[in-house]
This record gives sequence, structure tokens and C-alpha cells, in this order.
Amino acid sequence: MASKNPSDPEKAPKGTNGAGDHYPHHDFPESDGHEPCKIEEVALVVPETDDPTMPVMTFRAWFLGITSCTILIFLNTFFTYRTQPLAISAILMQITTLPIGKFMASALPRREHSLLGWRFSLNPGPFNIKEHVIITIFANCGISYGGGDAYSIGAITIMKAYYKQSLSFILSLVIVLTTQVIGYGWAGILRRYLVDPVEMWWPSNVAQVSLFRALHEKDHKAKGLTRMQFFLIALTASFLYYALPGYLFPILTFFSWVCWAWPHSITAQQIGSGYNGLGVGAFTLDWAGISAYHGSPLVTPWTSILNVGVGFVIFIYIIMPLCYWKFNTFDAQTFPIFSNKLFTSTGHKYDTTKILTPQFDLNIDAYNSYGKLYLSPLFALSIGSGFARFTATLVHVALFHGSAILKQSKSAMKNAKMDIHEKLMKNYKQVPEWWFLVLLTVSIILSLVMSFVWKETVQLPWWGLLFAFVLSFIVTLPVGVIQATTNQQPGFDIIAQFMIGYVLPGKPIANLLFKIYGRISTVHALSFLSDLKLGHYMKIPPRCMYTAQLVGTLVSGVVNLAVAWWMLESIDNICDVESQNPNSPWTCPKYRVTFDASVIWGLIGPRRLFGPGGLYRNLVWLFLVGVFLPVPIWVMSKIFPDKKWIPLINMPVILYGFAGMPPATPTNIASWLITGGIFNYFVFKYHKRWWQKYNYVLSAALDAGTAFMGVLLFFALQNPKHELKWWGTTLDHCPLATCPIAPGIHVDGCPVF
Repeated sequence: MASKNPSDPEKAPKGTNGAGDHYPHHDFPESDGHEPCKIEEVALVVPETDDPTMPVMTFRAWFLGITSCTILIFLNTFFTYRTQPLAISAILMQITTLPIGKFMASALPRREHSLLGWRFSLNPGPFNIKEHVIITIFANCGISYGGGDAYSIGAITIMKAYYKQSLSFILSLVIVLTTQVIGYGWAGILRRYLVDPVEMWWPSNVAQVSLFRALHEKDHKAKGLTRMQFFLIALTASFLYYALPGYLFPILTFFSWVCWAWPHSITAQQIGSGYNGLGVGAFTLDWAGISAYHGSPLVTPWTSILNVGVGFVIFIYIIMPLCYWKFNTFDAQTFPIFSNKLFTSTGHKYDTTKILTPQFDLNIDAYNSYGKLYLSPLFALSIGSGFARFTATLVHVALFHGSAILKQSKSAMKNAKMDIHEKLMKNYKQVPEWWFLVLLTVSIILSLVMSFVWKETVQLPWWGLLFAFVLSFIVTLPVGVIQATTNQQPGFDIIAQFMIGYVLPGKPIANLLFKIYGRISTVHALSFLSDLKLGHYMKIPPRCMYTAQLVGTLVSGVVNLAVAWWMLESIDNICDVESQNPNSPWTCPKYRVTFDASVIWGLIGPRRLFGPGGLYRNLVWLFLVGVFLPVPIWVMSKIFPDKKWIPLINMPVILYGFAGMPPATPTNIASWLITGGIFNYFVFKYHKRWWQKYNYVLSAALDAGTAFMGVLLFFALQNPKHELKWWGTTLDHCPLATCPIAPGIHVDGCPVF
């Protein structure tokens, strides 16, 4: 875009992008029917100009887009099974495809070709920024499956690796693709609420826009390394360094010095263990460990990091110690303080095979004979926080954004003033809503057919699927508002499984699939909406966006399942911690928690655990607590409207501070908070020009180097069984952290009190 709209920095003092480069800035009179962007971060970074003549869906864009999507889905699927999962963002492909695109622009022939009357060229000219954006949109489809939480592929893994079901590839493909496409349908319907309004600014997209402009717009006065030079240096360093935590010296992943100081104290190791305790004093020098569960801290706004940090400190350092050592809440001292396993009343592992029928239903007689299921205290309280987070999200959005949502719903909104970005996008043909509705309808019908054809395998009846669709549609809007304004996505996995667990108790597979269709389709919808906002900022024709997202969805779904299927079939005892070497990289912590959730909510059911007489019944009160938590903040924001920091207190995000534990450990989250604070507060405040130029590039380089070395280590050393054993290969030298402290409880390897 810079080549089309050159500017003299002195003539454009109002606008600089996130890298410090100048761009043309135009002031438009309000009488034109639109107004400048009100979000400062967006106004600073996103260009307010457009060149509609730029080619977008070129051969280069198709080739590099599909290739990027395939590579990312492979890497993300590969790493999600590892003890330290790594979610690789599309920023990796955003940077690496630039030199390849420029090379193709210089090497491909420029002559035109004709096909069925359609004329095209493999090389329509210089590699441009809009092609680059479309490639990234393709790549983003490769992270909506493999990155982040255990998505629809998690259900396939649980059914094959944990429940040992004989599952067909065709059924698996139906589950994977319909989940994604249903999310795409929700995205199309909710565009007017979560993409068009200027207040819905999606902070992570501003980071990507900044990087796009930094890569394409030249700053001839810049000193020091270029961004590409910095990226290559950081990539090489990250690649070489990951050989240490990834293979040679894994103890760097959880460095727990407290356990060395008190090698015979259970309490000290429970406090200091980075892997099985509260992680006080522990830290990680492994980028995979830092970014494993909340993504890269370098691209998260400081206010969101601060909110997450407040919730984390309150939960880990105040609530947890009181519940465990002071009040022994839920018989907490009978179990380890932190574990993602399920337990019997004597503190031993709960063997779910003893209460399963051959049809994977609950054997009630066997359950009554074997005994109740218990959770580690941190696991139980984390579930309770999920109850509060769900209701707090609904109330927060209603209070802080309800009026704006209502305005968007009124037809009079069509006559409201548009900001400059929306006005520029009106120059392109829009995507009719019925295009999305057709995809949504076909996917829903295919899902319902699945519930009849594979009835015994999936356990979920047709009416259960319809219930899941309704839940997903209702919740996508409020959760989307939170993500679009804070870059954090409060989950409601627990609520989805809680609901269906009451309706269909004793059916774990049905519970799993209800979660996939009721919750994960929302995750996919939000991923699509984020990409639509990126296209909005970068002025990508909406119909090009539709095509890229749809094709990327189909490609990523097929590749995702193929990679997962290959790993499940080729790696012996994958996800089976008891059969694996304790230091094996294939312990699947994300999928272990997904399995545990299917047991808690599906097999045994919430009525036995959280209903009248259930051990964890008091946690249900947290639903009510979540309703009231956002109210004081909202009241204060109205009483003191000049205090702009008050609305930044976000209760759903504060409650998100201890989401994901387990499988995330307190050390994972604490290291994420510290790293984010260093870069997005101190570096941003005191070295802003460095931050503007290199921050997002560094995030991509760390992701890329870690990913490439991780794959190399697997194929070169780990897959051929070249194991390395010495003191530094043990993840966490805190064996007593997994011990209970209740009198009379005996667990192998632990002292008896």
C-alpha cells in the first residue's frame, strides 16, 4: 500500500503505524456521514486509505495460503499432544511468506493465460499487502483447529486413546468439519455486532496490522536492524536454544529451586513445585511453557495481563492455601494440592474402566461398589471459578455493552454515522447473509444425520444437538464482546457439559460431543470473526475473505484429522501417562483434562457431584456470585465517569486468571504474566520505539524457532527412541509434591502421617 500512497512524513504528522512509519492520514468532515476511528490504538496503527485496484486472490495467494494453512495445522496438531503444548500463531507465516512472495513475484512469468474465457496471470505484478493478508487468513484457519484449547480433535482423541472406541475416519471427519462450518455460520450472522462496530476492535488484529505495515512500508530513516534481520536472528537463537528444554535439559521447563532447599518437606514441595504444586519461586525458561495456554504474552494488552494477574494472585496465593491448609475444603488434604487426575476416597487414582459398560455408559452398580469420585482441590475450585465466570460474562456484557448491542439491532442503525474503515469497505460487494445461512443449514443437517447413522457411537440424540446449537448461538455474542475488547476469551466448557450432564447422565461420549457442538463451534466462530475484522482493517474485499476462510476451513479440517490420526496410530501408548516414561513428551495434558471432564460431567454426572448431597454442591453458589461481581464496577463507572481506569476492571477476565488449571500449571501462568509485564509495560513505557519496531516480530520468531526445533527433535531423536537420561532431563525434582498430607492416607512413594 505504501507504493500506491507515498507520503511525506512532515505532511502527515497525525499518523504513524505501530512500527513508527508514517502513513497518509485524512480528516473527513462529519457531514460526509462518517467519523474518524475512536479507538486510539486503531487510529495509530490502521491505515485510513485504500487502493481497490490491488489484486488479492492471485496464484501466489492461493499457493502460499494453502501451504501456510497446512504447515500451521501440522505444527499445532503435533504440539498439542506434548507435555508442554505450543500454540503457534499465524504471525509465523505472516513473516516467512513475505520473502517467498517477493521471490515468486520476481521469478514467475508475467504473461496472461485464458481458461474458459477467464483471463489471469500467475504474476500480476509486485507482491502486495492484500495478498499477504489473504495468505494470513488462510494460515489462521490452521490455528483455529490445532492452536489453543483442545478443540474438536480432542473428542476424537478421547474416544480413541482413552475410551478405546473403534471409530471410523468418516465419522471423525464429519465431526471435525461440521463443528468448524457451524462456527462459520454463526460468524456470518453476528458480523453486524462483532465486526462492524468500531468499539469491537480485536486487539490481536491491531498487532497483525502493525506487522503487515512494518513489513511492507519502508522507513528509509530507520536505524539498526531491519525487522526481517531481527526476525532471522531471533529465529535462529530460539531454534538453537529450544534444544535445551526440548531435549538436552528439560528441567529448564520447570525450575523449582524450593524443592532443592527442602528435599524432605511435603508442604515445601507443594508450595514450590512448578509441575505439581503452586509454583512459588518456580519459573520456566521454555517459551513453549510460557505461551502454552494463554498464547504469546507479547501480543496481549497490558490491561488484560493486569486483570488476569489479579485473578491469578487472589486464587493461587490466597484462596488455595486457605482452602487446603486452613479449612481442608472438600477433604482437600486427602489428595495432592494440584493434579489433573481423578481420585478415590483413599487418595488413589480413580480407575474409570471399572465403572464402564461395554457400551461406554455408567454401570451404576459398579459405581456404587467402587465408590465416589474426588478431585484435587485446585481442580475443584477451578471448576467453581468457571461457574462464576460464565454468569459474570453475561452480566458484564449486558451492563457495559448492552445498549450498544441494542442500537446495532435497530434498523435506524443503518442511518448512523460510519467510521472511515466501514465507509471504505462499502466500496466492495458485500457477502449476502444467505451464503452463510446455507453453510450453517447444511452443517446442521449433516450433524443431525450423524446422530442417527452413528447413534450408538456418538450417544448424542438429535434433540441434544439442537440444544447445543441454541446454546452456541446465544453465548457467542457476549463472549465475542469480551474477546473483541480485551483479547481474552472466557470459556464456558464447564457450563455446556454441566447442562447436558443433567439431561443425559452416564453418557460420556454424548457429553464430549455436546461440548464440541455447544462450545467449540463458538470458539471457531470467534476465530472467523477476528479474521473478518482483520480483513475490515486491511480493506480486503468481503467475497475474497469468504472464499479464503471457507477453503482454508476445509483444508485445515482434513489435514488436522489426518495428522492426529497418524499420531494416534503410530506413537505407542500416546496420552497414556501410566504406560509412558514419566518424562515422555507425549502425555497429552490438554486431552487428559478433556477426558476427566467427560468422566465428571458425562459418565458420573453433575447430579452426583454437585447436586443435593454431592461433595461439591456448594460450588454451585458461584453461579450466583458471578452475577453480582460485575455490578459494583459498573456502578462505580457511572458514579465516576471521569475515572477511565474503572471500566478497565473486567471481572470475567479476572476470573480467567485461573482458567485452564489444570492442565496449565501456576508456573505456566505466572511466567506468562511476568513476560507480558516486562514487554507490554516496562519495555513499552521506557523503550517504546524498540517495542513498536520489534515486539511482535520477536513473538513470531520465538514461536517459529521453538516449533521448528521441536519437530526436528521428534523426527531425529525422540521418534527413533534415542532417550537421554540424567539429572537435567527430569521435569521437576519435587516428588513429594504429589503426596497428600491427611492422616492415615497412604500413597506409594509418600510418607504416612
